[in-house]
Amino acid sequence: MTQRLRLRLGIDLDGVVADFNAGWIDRYNTQFGSDLLPEHVDIWDAPTLLTHFTDMSEFWSWARTAGGGASIFRVLQPYHGAIEALDRLSRRDHVVIVTTKPRFAVHDTFEWLAEHRVPTTEVHIVDDKSEVDCDVYLDDADHNIEALLNARPSSLVCRYVRPWSTSHPGAVDVNDWVEFEREVEGFRASATAG
Repeated sequence: MTQRLRLRLGIDLDGVVADFNAGWIDRYNTQFGSDLLPEHVDIWDAPTLLTHFTDMSEFWSWARTAGGGASIFRVLQPYHGAIEALDRLSRRDHVVIVTTKPRFAVHDTFEWLAEHRVPTTEVHIVDDKSEVDCDVYLDDADHNIEALLNARPSSLVCRYVRPWSTSHPGAVDVNDWVEFEREVEGFRASATAG
């Protein structure tokens, strides 16, 4: 009996597993009496255009404690179906969390992963995600996708389609977790055939 190839899946958190925009918008609306919606976010640094914050530095200063004393990253909700998909993927492959966070959010990130029982034993909080060797990557940020495509040409780089990112030659666009799981299986099949 042949053993199935176990892949390393580099999974981003914010914008992919955790709904960052719904989280900060909910807290912002509550605190400042605004009526923003997650659908209003269609660019990467949207907080500077949608809120009273004059720059991202001011936004991050607020986000440091916007989660009721914890950072905003502690109170985010997972996207529908994300944790279940990671559970399915972890039965076949090794889920590697590869995320970028401000220093103030590191402990909140680990608490969030534990609370939501994200099936991983490997977490990297890094600025350059291409430093982490994986067979398949899933991210939503243009700058990360470009860096991964350049640094990891033999890996499958998937862009989770979001309004704030664009298609990239060489990356595979996925619209949901079912599509991502299908891409992982296709990559596995081609890796074992070749």
